[in-house]
Amino acid sequence: MRGNKDFLAGLVFLAFGATAIVVARDYPFGTAMRMGSGYFPTVLGAILVGFGVFLMARGARSKEQAAVTWGWKPLACIVASMLLFGFLLPRLGLVPALIALFFTAAAGGREFRIKEVLALTTVMTLFAVVVFVYVLKLPFQLVPGIYWV
Repeated sequence: MRGNKDFLAGLVFLAFGATAIVVARDYPFGTAMRMGSGYFPTVLGAILVGFGVFLMARGARSKEQAAVTWGWKPLACIVASMLLFGFLLPRLGLVPALIALFFTAAAGGREFRIKEVLALTTVMTLFAVVVFVYVLKLPFQLVPGIYWV
């Protein structure tokens, strides 16, 4: 069972979900209609725990004993993309930070197709601007010096 990918993936989901629940326990929970700051991380953590238990059970029933190998390049690119996003967001704005995030994360994949990454980046950036800036009215700087008013 040590090398079973489903079991190990379930363990990761379970750990992240449990961590979210433990961290959020000191925050006010609220209700579904009036959510407190602890509502979303607790509910999301519970969903992750559920997925983790399901995957661990599926992995425990499986006969698969394949060795698990880590893909260091994808892991490094995903982590780097999140760090780059966090670094660039306050300095350059939402749009450049998202562009950097998508291109850096895509660089970790097996195939990097510039047209596909550009299309995904364009659609997701527009979606993020509409949802976070226009609908939710969060005061993100779009590009240096430009805010959506």
